[in-house]
Amino acid sequence: MKRGSTLFLKIALIVIGMPILALCIFVVPGIGEFAAELYPEFAYLKYLILIVMYAAAIPFYFALYQAFKLLSYIDKNKAFSAISVTALKNIKYCAIVISTLYVVGLPLFYLLAERDDAPGIIVLGMVIIFASMVIAFFAAVLQKLLQEAIRIKSENDLTV
Repeated sequence: MKRGSTLFLKIALIVIGMPILALCIFVVPGIGEFAAELYPEFAYLKYLILIVMYAAAIPFYFALYQAFKLLSYIDKNKAFSAISVTALKNIKYCAIVISTLYVVGLPLFYLLAERDDAPGIIVLGMVIIFASMVIAFFAAVLQKLLQEAIRIKSENDLTV
């Protein structure tokens, strides 16, 4: 495959990462302050929200890095290799971690939605959970398919 044939997807990964970085820098601290204002008796909620959201950003960026590496493997004609399977496995685990963090943090979303009378906050939290689970399942399926393709390729290499 020509080098750079996945350039569009690499650019898309960078474009996906930039708004999340902007959210982490500008919006997440505001959400924490908002929670502290809504529940002054539970000021520690601010820190819980910050921990959950920033902790979810770490596996998100690690998964983006793994996807970038996977695209590089495709450029180098190493798509059907064990390192590609490892990258997909890491993406799957990152998606599971993100989903788990938001499941743990869902009561925080509920508290904010209850006090602010905004049920959309809970829906947003659930969308993040389900989207990351879909990504985890998709990565798991691709991982299985790639392992099977590698197995078939190695069998064909041995018979020739």
